Amino acid sequence: MKTRTEPSLHGGSQTRRDDDTATAESVDAPAKVEADEEDSAGTHTVDADRAQSSEDAGAARLGWTSRAIRGAAAAVLICAVAGAAGEAWLIVHQHQKANAAHQALTAATTFVNALTTVDTNAIDKEFDDVLGGSTGEFKNMYTKSSAQLRRVLIDNKAAAHGTVVEAAVESATTDKVVVLLFVDQSVSNQQAPDAQIDRSRVKITMEKVDRRWLASEVEMP
Repeated sequence: MKTRTEPSLHGGSQTRRDDDTATAESVDAPAKVEADEEDSAGTHTVDADRAQSSEDAGAARLGWTSRAIRGAAAAVLICAVAGAAGEAWLIVHQHQKANAAHQALTAATTFVNALTTVDTNAIDKEFDDVLGGSTGEFKNMYTKSSAQLRRVLIDNKAAAHGTVVEAAVESATTDKVVVLLFVDQSVSNQQAPDAQIDRSRVKITMEKVDRRWLASEVEMP
């Protein structure tokens, strides 16, 4: 670098740089500024990319978390609906079974009253009532023996009247119910005209056939 000494107004001397050096430095200054600005711009770009990447990662995590929450909520909702549906089905089934038990119990009581009542003046109707209220094994057996039984009752001038004292359901489904009944039956015939009370226990299996409750088995244990 070239310098020169010039006299100062206040005495002494003042050193100045050569015009070429000053010019060179003035030219270099904007280049340095531009370089600094480029470095700064590059740094800002890297920082911006990092920030964007961080934002993208955060958005991805947020999206995944949101989907996970929605999925968990949906699973909970499905479980709740399934649980509610299961409980509803159980309530409906229990109601249907209770309703079946009540209907079968009523039908069994009516049937036993018909089965244990004998009036020779209306014996044909009584037999029809028993056959009409039965099904399956018992109906087949009663049909086969009805002619002989009818003759015995008429010949002996038999009379009977049955009353159900107590009845309860032993087991029940929606189409099959087992009923226990305690029956008091007053019985008289030609040899014993004075009525006597015969107490018995009857077990009847009732089955639902074409919306009717019919006796399929009759036991007197």
